[in-house]
Amino acid sequence: MSEEEAVSARLSEARLDERPAAVAESAESFCVTIGATVPTGFEQTAADEVREKLGSQPRISKDRGKIYFDISVESLSKVHGLRSVDNLFVVVQEFRDYQFKATKEDVLKDFEDLAGKLPWSAPLKVWKINTSFKKKKIKRKKLTQQNTISKEKLDDGQGDMGAEKQITNNTVEKVLETIENQDGTIGKIPTLAYNKTVSEISPVIEKEKEVKESPKEETESQVLKFRVTCNRAGENHNFTSNEAARDFGGAVQDYFKWKADMTNFDVEVLLNVHNNEIVVGIALTEESLHRRNITHFGPTTLRSTLAYGMLRLCSPQPTDIIVDPMCGTGAIPIEGTAEWPNCYHIAGDNNPLAVKRAANNILSLLTKSQVKESKAFWGLPIDAIQWDICNLPLRTGSVDIIVTDMPFGKRIGSKKRNWNLYPSCLQEMSRVCRPGTGRAVLLTQDRKCFAKALSRMGNVWRKVHTVWVNIGGLHAAVYLLKRTGEVFIHPSEPEHEKGTS
Repeated sequence: MSEEEAVSARLSEARLDERPAAVAESAESFCVTIGATVPTGFEQTAADEVREKLGSQPRISKDRGKIYFDISVESLSKVHGLRSVDNLFVVVQEFRDYQFKATKEDVLKDFEDLAGKLPWSAPLKVWKINTSFKKKKIKRKKLTQQNTISKEKLDDGQGDMGAEKQITNNTVEKVLETIENQDGTIGKIPTLAYNKTVSEISPVIEKEKEVKESPKEETESQVLKFRVTCNRAGENHNFTSNEAARDFGGAVQDYFKWKADMTNFDVEVLLNVHNNEIVVGIALTEESLHRRNITHFGPTTLRSTLAYGMLRLCSPQPTDIIVDPMCGTGAIPIEGTAEWPNCYHIAGDNNPLAVKRAANNILSLLTKSQVKESKAFWGLPIDAIQWDICNLPLRTGSVDIIVTDMPFGKRIGSKKRNWNLYPSCLQEMSRVCRPGTGRAVLLTQDRKCFAKALSRMGNVWRKVHTVWVNIGGLHAAVYLLKRTGEVFIHPSEPEHEKGTS
């Protein structure tokens, strides 16, 4: 801890007018500001989730796709459970009206001087705590994978194990809970009836023991590797992102005596510049949290964070039947199952390969749930089916919510085909959706075609809200539609039946 004391001593000499990230600190607990990147257009959705789940009052940044909120360090693990955020970072210092010098040389010199004046102590403590969370997750993941391999070997008929072939989820959970104590230490291995399972896992346990038993001096003496990433937006800057990252990173290296490494780094320092706003932070996620559900990817896999935002728009209620008629890899219904388990989710697609990918992703979610649950876990409220979007095998008025990512006409389909597809889809959706209370959330980049199709359906669909989003550089829109109370009449039926229905 001598390094942290040295940092604190050096920080006490620096005085800045800006509000530091650590708004309060004590020997036991302190608060920090967390920054989160979110799908563009869904900043308010992410802010609402933070308010509900963490009790914090978030602030939406002027830089689109970012929010900030204050938490106590004890709530750090809950932050990783947010469904609407892509990446997380702890704020070191925020400058809301930074005054850039007139010349490039002076601006870059200010960046160099800034590194030695920032309050690094509390954010680095948060980074260290966050790193311990990640180590536990990696350890649990390795043990789960090892057990899966053992189970596959048994299922392939390697050896006559009899009852030992039936490896229960409770057994796996007992091993995991015993191996990983709350303080991160390795506990004793229980004697179980499934001896082969334990013997398969034991090599992993021994490796963990070797790590734990290694001398602390050797671990602490290792020099941290780092890199600086500069994200810059604005037209009135006389420097490039690479120049800012280079000069600021050099100063950080001189200050901490860390080793620069662009690929295999321990600490990622962020320098976010948006017009006259500068935020310095330390990354808490190595990869985006939107990858949490999908294991089998397709040509147009939707991000889980965007799927969550779309689902939240339609406010699912318990017992709602939620359908994705063009599910692709199943990102939307799988995210819905994870967050709204009291609803029933149906994933459908006309492509058999897409249905297969969705089924495999559902199976992966089921496996993850089985490991997570300490009791017997028999299934999830979700199903996958192959069907024709224009002729759904569902009763009229039987669906509460429809949420789907419609073909953009780029990688799948074509703009020309959309002119026929979109009206047919909206018509069939209006048939199965419950009149008066049903709603639909539809994502598309082909806005012109969608607007034309929707204009013909004014009697059954009413547009409530539009969210503008950025999907891989494409400007798209998410439309929230409300099903009117008018009873659906198929175009082939005689017009006079409308009054008698």
